[in-house]
Amino acid sequence: MATSVLETCRVPAPPGATADLSVPLTFLDIAWLHFHPIHESEYQKVPVMALKVTLFPGRGICVGFANLHCLGDASSVVGFIQAWASISKLGGDHEQDFLTKHAESLPILDRSVINDPLGIDIIFWKVIREVPLKSSSFPLPTSRVRATYILRQADIKKLKDLVLAKKPGLLQVSSFVVTAAYVWTCFVKSEGQVDDDDVLEFFIFAADIRARIDPPVPANYFGNCLGYGAAKIEHKQLLGEEGFVIAAEAIAEQIKNRLNNKEQVLKGAENWLSEVKKMFGVRAMGVSGSPKFDLSSADFGWGRARKLEVVSIDGEKHSMSLCKSRDSEGGLEVGMSLPKPRMEAFAAIFEDGLKF
Repeated sequence: MATSVLETCRVPAPPGATADLSVPLTFLDIAWLHFHPIHESEYQKVPVMALKVTLFPGRGICVGFANLHCLGDASSVVGFIQAWASISKLGGDHEQDFLTKHAESLPILDRSVINDPLGIDIIFWKVIREVPLKSSSFPLPTSRVRATYILRQADIKKLKDLVLAKKPGLLQVSSFVVTAAYVWTCFVKSEGQVDDDDVLEFFIFAADIRARIDPPVPANYFGNCLGYGAAKIEHKQLLGEEGFVIAAEAIAEQIKNRLNNKEQVLKGAENWLSEVKKMFGVRAMGVSGSPKFDLSSADFGWGRARKLEVVSIDGEKHSMSLCKSRDSEGGLEVGMSLPKPRMEAFAAIFEDGLKF
């Protein structure tokens, strides 16, 4: 289908706009410095954010947003987009009204709230500075299709009940745990036969640790404050009859023992970059987003968004997107990007697995 671009324009900053602000990077920011850079090669300074608004006459408006991850994590960026939408909806000169109403929840940029007694920022910087800061081509594959799957509240409850029936003493059996475990097992099964059934499969996920570290970081801190978990299981176990339950247990244990444990959540953080480097080349699935986020509710004055897409998953091998469902109360939306034959296999396994 051909697309005609009617007009392209740049929108300059208005007179009296806020001056540039420089803030230092904490070790939790530095770790993301080379993650999905914006694709430009002629900048002396790397842009941290890009916006694109496209009008489809008679159809609607598409708002595109890209940011360098070291600007802030999803909690920060989602908060910014929702605030931006609210101010846009108010229109006119109501920005000050919004700021006054939300004074207690305005973003905090003070990097001193991130406690770093070990000087991990220096350790990370020595590693990162050895990697040239350059534009990444980040070619998006042309052989993939994208699809959105919905787990309704009733589906999520069934999955939770199934896990608890098999593992009654298991804690942290959340909507995230069962959704991640279910999608992970469906994804692995959709591949078909592999050469080594004993090969390890990894599920890697990040989590907001603002309230999980000591001392805690304010909820409205704008920046990166993420820990991570990495569940690993043999391929043949995920394929088995108990694969979903085993996956849910592995993810739940990572949350319990690592992310929800204040003594463990940052333990060994100085080694995170080397640990992540070892993950290159392994069979892994990641996740972008969270059940907590509801960007479809961001109303710029045109009503709620009809569709939310996380396009970065097109270039990853492999990742799922995750957010609250727009149309199913208590449900979740999962985005996948796979080659068409594998997507068809995934869809069949996903649908069939919920028939119990």
